[in-house]
Amino acid sequence: MSTRNRVFLGILMIYVLGVAFLLYRIIDDLDLRYRESAEESLVETSHLLASLIEREVRDGALRVETLGPAFQALYARPVDARIYALHKTRVELRVYVTDARGRVVFDSLGRDTGADYSHWRDVRLALAGQYGARSTRDIEDDPRTSVMYVAAPIYAQGAIIGAVTVGKPVQSFGQFVVAARRNILAIGVGSVVAVVVLAVIVSVWLVRPFAFFGEYVRYVRAQRSLNPLRLWRRALRLIAGAYQEMRDTLAGRHYASEYVQALTHEIKSPLSAIRGAAELLQEPMPRPERERFIANISRESRRIQELVDRLLALSALETRHRLERVETVDLRGLVAQALQAAEPAASRRRVALACAAGGTVKVEGDAFLLTCALSNLLENAIDFSPEGGTVEVGLHLASHRTVEVSVRDRGPGVPEYALDKVFEKFYSLARPHSGKKGTGLGLAFVAEVAELHRGRVSLTNAPGGGAIARLELPRD
Repeated sequence: MSTRNRVFLGILMIYVLGVAFLLYRIIDDLDLRYRESAEESLVETSHLLASLIEREVRDGALRVETLGPAFQALYARPVDARIYALHKTRVELRVYVTDARGRVVFDSLGRDTGADYSHWRDVRLALAGQYGARSTRDIEDDPRTSVMYVAAPIYAQGAIIGAVTVGKPVQSFGQFVVAARRNILAIGVGSVVAVVVLAVIVSVWLVRPFAFFGEYVRYVRAQRSLNPLRLWRRALRLIAGAYQEMRDTLAGRHYASEYVQALTHEIKSPLSAIRGAAELLQEPMPRPERERFIANISRESRRIQELVDRLLALSALETRHRLERVETVDLRGLVAQALQAAEPAASRRRVALACAAGGTVKVEGDAFLLTCALSNLLENAIDFSPEGGTVEVGLHLASHRTVEVSVRDRGPGVPEYALDKVFEKFYSLARPHSGKKGTGLGLAFVAEVAELHRGRVSLTNAPGGGAIARLELPRD
């Protein structure tokens, strides 16, 4: 094996080990985070029960007669809750009450009434007025039977007369941990495979230009007579080809790294929101709050889907060096189609669309890509327009060589610090009506379309307020 291949494999191995270590740390930390969330809810439940029991205390004596029928009815109560992939059909909460000496006076499972629990950590600390919690296995050799317990003291006239402990089997939320681990592993392994494949392709592309020099040597040997001018031209062509290929390869490597970092940053926020809502939905809550959290999950999922779809479209566009399909395009017809497609979105925001287009203007290009670019500009203008505002679309000849399509809104305009960043991938400003940011890929897509058509796009603040986007294209 050559030294180059050893170095290449070494770099790949370091990368794989680094990703493996990162996944291990994330997965190892996942169970702890879920346990913390469950323990926090158990703390509140134990104190709630302690307060209810304190209301029944008479003459400093615990009265737990009502707890038995209540928990019998609770365990017999039908449960039909679908929490994503989990179908919950029964209550798994456990409760026991101990007196001041640590003896069990009530056990919701009816197993250990009268037993001495003073040696258990949760009871011992709660009776001492401290925070008491423990995790104990029902079956010593089976970690799947582990149960989390949290205790709270019961007070009467300022003195602790007992403790109430709430328990929950770890397996009840362990299913979520298993599912999260499986998803994280799938994503991690998929990303490693993708990067390894990309690295192999890049390495091949990096090595290929050096073969041009071998080709040049073979060309020189094949010459029957010495012609310096011909050899010089041949060398220049080979060097230019090698340089172009190496530049494209290096740019592609930077491009991939930039995309991975940017996409990770952009997708982290909606994933955190989805995870937070999913964890909260595991707990009982009023129906309006549950519907609000479900709506949050749906909204953030759509945001991720939109981000992925636009990213795929943009990445496919960026790999092109030229238009694959060129035809004569009537820009006026394209503007009319884009306005018609944008009408529903404008109606929802109560924004009027106006068009000032001259006669027939034709350009050479891809009608589909140009329509997508116009739609992105219109969508952006509608988002930043105030209710009751107007988006104006203009089409005119900028010069004898170029034609200009302009889209103007009457919104707040673009801050000075953002004028030179709006066409960067993943850069987005908050929408005035919602405070939400977009994917930051729409204007980047428009810029790529303009470049493929040998044109350019700009976004500036318009006199009198608002912003105006200009798409300039060479004339037919």
